[in-house]
Amino acid sequence: MTRIDALVGVGGVIVLVVLFVVETRAPLRRRVRPRGERLAVNVVLAVSAGLVVRLAVVPVGLAVAAGAERGGFGLLHWVALPRALAWIAGLLLLDYTMYLWHRLNHRVPLLWRFHLVHHTDLDLDVSTALRFHAGELLLSCGWRAAQVAVIGPPVALVVVFEVLFETATAFHHSNWRLPLGLDRALASCVVTPRMHGIHHSTLEAETNSNWSVMLSWWDR
Repeated sequence: MTRIDALVGVGGVIVLVVLFVVETRAPLRRRVRPRGERLAVNVVLAVSAGLVVRLAVVPVGLAVAAGAERGGFGLLHWVALPRALAWIAGLLLLDYTMYLWHRLNHRVPLLWRFHLVHHTDLDLDVSTALRFHAGELLLSCGWRAAQVAVIGPPVALVVVFEVLFETATAFHHSNWRLPLGLDRALASCVVTPRMHGIHHSTLEAETNSNWSVMLSWWDR
């Protein structure tokens, strides 16, 4: 494990703990099941999902990004942009393509079979952000390789995106009741717990909406 891996891991734990505390003190939704029962299931799923992310999904993305840097392929290598603009464009494209992947998970029967595990959590809190079937994440490796190959982001940008992606996922799955005015202001740009809660509705029309992960613009 590298120093960066360790720092990212510690940072991730801190984010989860902070969100766990704030959602306990200011809950957005009432629980329908005891927290202990859900946590036991979600933690088991989180362990297998976490292993797949660390051993497959992230390494695949980094390997393809390194290959793109060496071979000079991908949009960000073909279009000459100042470094800052290239990073902004890269983050936007990575986020948008993950939005498309999320939509596919709801539209393609095979993908939905795995993604349904995430949606069968009757409550929604920060532990739901970790509740994914390992099969879904293994299948996502192909998508991750394709998106990085087409976009051509540098390795450092892939690392930054992964950190932002996982932080955003934890945040918008949390049961944190933000002040309504703040929630509305944030939702104009990023996905909030209240906004993503609609996506986890038991009503199909609501579930088939609000697919965004980081930026809320893609659902406009």
